[in-house]
Amino acid sequence: MSALSIIVEFETHQGCEEEFITLIREHARKTLEEEPGCLRFEVIKPIERDGTPIPNKVMVNELYSNEPAVTAHENNPRMAKVRDAFAPLLKSRRLILAQSLSAKAAEGMTPQELNASNDD
Repeated sequence: MSALSIIVEFETHQGCEEEFITLIREHARKTLEEEPGCLRFEVIKPIERDGTPIPNKVMVNELYSNEPAVTAHENNPRMAKVRDAFAPLLKSRRLILAQSLSAKAAEGMTPQELNASNDD
């Protein structure tokens, strides 16, 4: 089975972005520590072409080894608390689930092995 990617675009309420970034970074760290099927969990700040940060926008790019790993993530006992903590900070959330087409991702590279030099 192919690796699965989850990409989420978040829009925070005005004045809530820094608090949300702190929480999502901690969630990413814990997910990578607790879930062996999570191969990557990046927190990303969208920017304009000129490098200007786009206010109140934050994204995550997650990579899971397979469908059971995604299910394990969704069922992680921490998720209810995470969702409750995020809810008052968010104006919107858009999730995309996608199948990875990268052969290297499907081989199950560790987070430490993933970097720009591995891009095809």
